[in-house]
Amino acid sequence: MWARVTAGGSGLGLRASRDCLLRVTGAGCAGKMSQERRDFSAEAALKKTTLFDFHRNNGGKMVEFAGWSMPVQYKDSHIASHMHTREHCSIFDVSHMLQTKIHGKDRIKFMESLVVADIAELKDNQGTLSLFTNEKGGIIDDLIVTKTDQGYLYVVSNAGCADKDSAHMKARLAEYKAAGFDVDLEFIDGALIALQGPTMAQVLQAGLKGDLSKLTFMTSTLVTVFGIPDCRVTRCGYTGEDGVEISVPRSRVVELAEKLLSNNEVKLAGLGARDSLRLEAGLCLYGNDIDETTTPVEASLVWTIGKRRRQTKDFPGADIIVPQIKAKTVRKRVGLVSTGPPVRQHTPILSPDGQVIGEVTSGCPSPCLKKNIAMGYMDAAFAKNGAAVQVEVRKKTVPAIVSKMPFVPTNYYTG
Repeated sequence: MWARVTAGGSGLGLRASRDCLLRVTGAGCAGKMSQERRDFSAEAALKKTTLFDFHRNNGGKMVEFAGWSMPVQYKDSHIASHMHTREHCSIFDVSHMLQTKIHGKDRIKFMESLVVADIAELKDNQGTLSLFTNEKGGIIDDLIVTKTDQGYLYVVSNAGCADKDSAHMKARLAEYKAAGFDVDLEFIDGALIALQGPTMAQVLQAGLKGDLSKLTFMTSTLVTVFGIPDCRVTRCGYTGEDGVEISVPRSRVVELAEKLLSNNEVKLAGLGARDSLRLEAGLCLYGNDIDETTTPVEASLVWTIGKRRRQTKDFPGADIIVPQIKAKTVRKRVGLVSTGPPVRQHTPILSPDGQVIGEVTSGCPSPCLKKNIAMGYMDAAFAKNGAAVQVEVRKKTVPAIVSKMPFVPTNYYTG
């Protein structure tokens, strides 16, 4: 099942490193000028969020991510930004993500034809992490679906899958409309920022009239934030800390960011910190840790499949996914902890006797734990917490321990 591959850096790290290298290499002035022209041309082709100039003005180092020009970090180091988020709070621009509203009286039936969650059981303004699956049981994307009290479902999905997700929903929409169902899609042309960290509540409460303590993890509300109306605030995030994502009109997002930054608790953070924070929290990155070749059971995401949906088996790939829940799978997503050289994506995972039993999908040094952490897929027979395995880094074997995730305890606010 497992084949050896050349170990390399994570996708994000490689992009950031390459971006820096291109700026300092080149054969003399001609090489440098030629490279600068290529850099400018490449950057001009990238999509930009409304906060692009704001990032630049605040020292953001921009890199390509999912076809967008996004800040990988600001003036602070990656580690300093990571730790600030763990101890205070940070703003992340996530406006590149796809925001969708699903309208119509058949909106729940429509959404449940695409995802594994039990959307019908959600209370008003409650959300859940779910998965788009294909007929082979693979994961098309992960997303958050919120059942609002405004007569629509609010969906946020990944930037890298935006074209695929929108096409997937449009295709199903055409089928539903042809069958006479009442459902419509609205893709939101708005901004989205995340405020994450233990002091988020005290910072945001200053800009709200209502009591933020009533908004618990994975619930959402439509409110005025620091004088800006029609903001959707959802208590969720991608760091493991207490946090919110705020959907805000594009015309007011810079204003909101500046008002949040006026509080000394708040700093800007980029993709670098976001990646290490989510890995410490044991959260998957689509394209690395889950994709169309992995099932929810292999990915240890069985909890996303609603109990009713397991019985009705009426979601894409159910005939493959549901039997796996009891029968188990040949491979399983696990966490790994090691010391020594960092463990990166594509690093082979070895048994104690040196046989290849899996592969790392994400890895980095943990700023909080001062150890290397990683997640990946390995033969289920070896996937026991506390089991000793090895990883192959730069053609040398390094001891590792199979670990529970999250690596760092999460601090989601549940009331």
